[in-house]
Amino acid sequence: MNDFVAIDVETANNEASSICSIGAVKVCGGSIADTFYSLVRPEPEYYHWACVRVHGITEADTASAPCFDSVFRQLEAWAGGLPYVAHNAQFDHNCIRSACRVYRLEAPDAFYCTLKAARAKIPAGMCKSKSLDSLCDFFGIRLDHHHNALDDALACAKLAIILL
Repeated sequence: MNDFVAIDVETANNEASSICSIGAVKVCGGSIADTFYSLVRPEPEYYHWACVRVHGITEADTASAPCFDSVFRQLEAWAGGLPYVAHNAQFDHNCIRSACRVYRLEAPDAFYCTLKAARAKIPAGMCKSKSLDSLCDFFGIRLDHHHNALDDALACAKLAIILL
């Protein structure tokens, strides 16, 4: 696959709709062409300590951030109809579908998944695990800030170029 948008979301709490950041990387002709990142005011608007510990985003960070509906409309226009790819796409797709339901928006139909591709193409035991950070280590892909939505989307894009 040569043209797609790799996407990653982080959530504020255990509600799938509570997206607090979105990162995306556009790949055209097999090369990284552009990036998109936004903090998002989550819905529902509270932070669980365990989520904050993972990604470091707090209520103060998103207090003046746009709501998901505004960010998602910008993202969709920027993506230009390209298919979405995510690592563990079930999570990201579920979060985006849930947030779209809250705001009565049409969610993307499906995402391609680099986790599924890795499980299918990399024999068991060759790689420590099929997590994003382990796969980055395995393929020599730089991942500076794991659980930063843009850095994770960039890593996913590079994995997708290799695996899809």
